Amino acid sequence: MHITRPPLLYPLFAETTSLDGIGARLAGLLEKRIEGRHVMDLLRHLPVGLIDRRARPAIPMARDGQIAVFELRITKHDMPPAKTRRPARIYAENETGEIELVYFHARTDYLSRLLPVGGTRLISGRVEHFNGRVQMMHPDFVLPLDKAGEMPEIEPVYPLTAGINSKVLRRAIVSGLTKLPARDKCPEWIDKGLMATRDWPDFTSASAQVHHPERASDLEPTALARQRLAYDELLANQLALVLLREATRKIEEGAALPLTGRLKTRLIENLPFALTHAQSRTIEEIETDLSADVRMLRLLQGDVGSGKTMVALIAMLHVAEAGGQAALLAPTEILARQHHRSLNKMLAPLGMSCGLLLGAQKAAERREKEAQLANGEIQMVVGTHALITERIAFADLRLALIDEQHRFGVRQRLMLSEKGKAVDMLVMTATPIPRTLAMTAYGDLQSSALDEKPAGRQPIETAVLHHDKIAAIIDRLRQVIATGQRAYWICPLVEESEKLDVAAAEDRFAHLQKLLPEVAVRLAHGKMKPEEREAAMADFANGTAQLLVATTVIEVGVDVPEAGIIIIEHADRFGLAQLHQLRGRVGRGTTKSSCLLLHDGQLSETARQRLSIMRQTNDGFLIAEEDLKLRGPGEVLGQRQSGLSQFKLADLSAHADLIAIARRQAQKIAREHPHLAGAEAEAYRLLLSLFEKDSAVKFLASG
Repeated sequence: MHITRPPLLYPLFAETTSLDGIGARLAGLLEKRIEGRHVMDLLRHLPVGLIDRRARPAIPMARDGQIAVFELRITKHDMPPAKTRRPARIYAENETGEIELVYFHARTDYLSRLLPVGGTRLISGRVEHFNGRVQMMHPDFVLPLDKAGEMPEIEPVYPLTAGINSKVLRRAIVSGLTKLPARDKCPEWIDKGLMATRDWPDFTSASAQVHHPERASDLEPTALARQRLAYDELLANQLALVLLREATRKIEEGAALPLTGRLKTRLIENLPFALTHAQSRTIEEIETDLSADVRMLRLLQGDVGSGKTMVALIAMLHVAEAGGQAALLAPTEILARQHHRSLNKMLAPLGMSCGLLLGAQKAAERREKEAQLANGEIQMVVGTHALITERIAFADLRLALIDEQHRFGVRQRLMLSEKGKAVDMLVMTATPIPRTLAMTAYGDLQSSALDEKPAGRQPIETAVLHHDKIAAIIDRLRQVIATGQRAYWICPLVEESEKLDVAAAEDRFAHLQKLLPEVAVRLAHGKMKPEEREAAMADFANGTAQLLVATTVIEVGVDVPEAGIIIIEHADRFGLAQLHQLRGRVGRGTTKSSCLLLHDGQLSETARQRLSIMRQTNDGFLIAEEDLKLRGPGEVLGQRQSGLSQFKLADLSAHADLIAIARRQAQKIAREHPHLAGAEAEAYRLLLSLFEKDSAVKFLASG
């Protein structure tokens, strides 16, 4: 299926330069703000506030900060001499009192023409009180009385960018609204019963209404026009995912894998621990997929330390036992090496091993691995992006596993799966995804959750402390390390920044070396040479070093059961999910562990809430839901993580109830109009053209 732009919608896909007041320079600035260059992109840039200019109080009665309108007679000018920094002051009055109009850096000749002494003008702006006088700085509107109609009573407020003011943007949006299709010409894609039940306006009316708010409630996600457009976006998203899922499945029909379970049984018998109920349940779900004649497309969510690697290994063993190959794709060399070590440790009792393929390997070693993959000698391999380069060929790739899947898009998933025939796919994340996001961003995948920690894991005690306690913290650190435990010290920056007053990892490393001469301290950060960073982390893992000072390079991929304490400086500068990932570096053994979150006391309300949530719970799934509430879907998912467009109209917290409805309607559409064929499917093609024009569906359609 190829998504085209139907003639009905051509005007909405015109360049923004076709709009009033937008030339090539402004279009370039606007593109960065609205993340697009078409009229439709501009119409999806919604107001975030409104200015009410209906208030016309007496001058002495105007409140400080109030937006007001006055009919004023200009009585006097007080213009600054040339080359002075003093503002220009224009004095005006009406029958209720006097007011000063204040302008900084204004051209005096322009002001004289705009506000001539003796002239009467309609003036609007924000009132301020200073030294007993009523003032208005840089009025928004100054109009002759015969042009009073040009001043809007209600004016929407939009997010702006440097170089584009509100008047230019508003004029462009008003121009853009004229490009909408006529109400009676645009076919409806939403179920008629749902439209009636929800009392939603049609698409064209809703698109106009969101840009003409009359009250604050019109800006809320629950406003009918915003609800309707949010549903359009969600429905397009769900329809795209349904089509993506079907297209992905049909690249190759699935091949049922014969499962004997012999290697799985031997592996479990050699484990020093029992699988959790969640692991057993998830393994059964994966085995059901592997033994079916349709391709597996499954998302495996698991909190930090929940045992995803074990589940992945059992899936890989099933494939190897059937004579196929399995590849695990990791986003970084650190994580790839960690997986390689962990898997080989568990495979050793079985007399088996897995290979490792990295871009940084020496050419001869990499060529050898590539040959072994091509001839089938390596049945299980762990690697980085090197696995999906064109030169890599597999003898019989049957299973593709993607770890930390949020760092890969749909295209990269497909590139690995295309290395074989009927390749089953398991994508994994240690950052639990809120239910609503899983439905919208990963709706093309079935989902499994490891929502249970292995037996013996201790909850991590978390404390929030002011930075002035750092001397006492270092004393405590010395005591903890003396008992044989190891510790992490996390800093948000590598070196001092002029913009952010934060501790740099290199400075903290030197400081701790000086204060703890009896402790072996190592440093790891992203600007080091990979071999130096690997050596530092290896020293920490094998016990040569007891304290690792690091940036977020240790967020994933470091598994040191002896680490019992983690100290995170300026914790208020980290997101909830990242704090939870960092905290997960400790508590991986049976020893009681702790996490200390340091801050400088100047906390925003959001930062205060984040730290409070971290103190209250160790549950990654709960933290993910709270993170969604605090940050919104775009930041939780990250830029383009799903490979699909980011939501501009839908609020996944406020519109959660609409997601399931959209999913059901999308599934119904796909059943009734396979490939969206037939004239009656025109409305759904319009929908996708408007809201998913950059989606994975289009990528698949174009090959």
